[in-house]
Amino acid sequence: MLYPIVRAAVRALAKVFCAVRVYGAENLPPSGGVILASNHVSYLDPPIAAAAVRRHLKFMAKSELFSIPILRQLITSLGSFPIARGVADRAGLRRAERLLRTGEVILVFPEGTRSPDGRLQPPEPGLGLLALRTQVPIVPMALLGTDKVLPFNSPIPRPGKVTVHIGPPLRFPEHYGKPITRQAVNDVAARTMQAIAAMLPPDRRPLNP
Repeated sequence: MLYPIVRAAVRALAKVFCAVRVYGAENLPPSGGVILASNHVSYLDPPIAAAAVRRHLKFMAKSELFSIPILRQLITSLGSFPIARGVADRAGLRRAERLLRTGEVILVFPEGTRSPDGRLQPPEPGLGLLALRTQVPIVPMALLGTDKVLPFNSPIPRPGKVTVHIGPPLRFPEHYGKPITRQAVNDVAARTMQAIAAMLPPDRRPLNP
């Protein structure tokens, strides 16, 4: 019950405070498991992503956030679950896999954390592994302007413009039905990041694509 209330409130605030514009919303499949993969530049990214689409999103959030009792209760009630950064979090990946197999949409930030300079950072391996295990499509998303509204090192938001681009679903049939290799995992992650980068301006793309 809480999720639609919070999403409606975020949408209302975003239209006024951030002048949010969404392009390509029709690219998110209306049903079935989907990995929504986005760049990450601000703490505003999860609520803006949720406000930009009609489907209920589940969130893979860094495990550190769940150490704060009040925040843990809030984000858990909104559909978040913890994932450890920098390690192979098998429990987190198994939970994500179960959700995808039951037709949920999971929001993933492949970089694992916010980019300090706004440029797209290298992806963590979990994205490719999750996509190949479940064989669900990856929908790339590019968020622009959230770091201007809520900068990396500032807790104080400011008015600004936010744009959300949602790209066509990515599928990888050449890897399905085969043993999952590191090369295949890296290929899926790299192609996803390329799709995200293509929706970003040049100054937000990786320095070494």
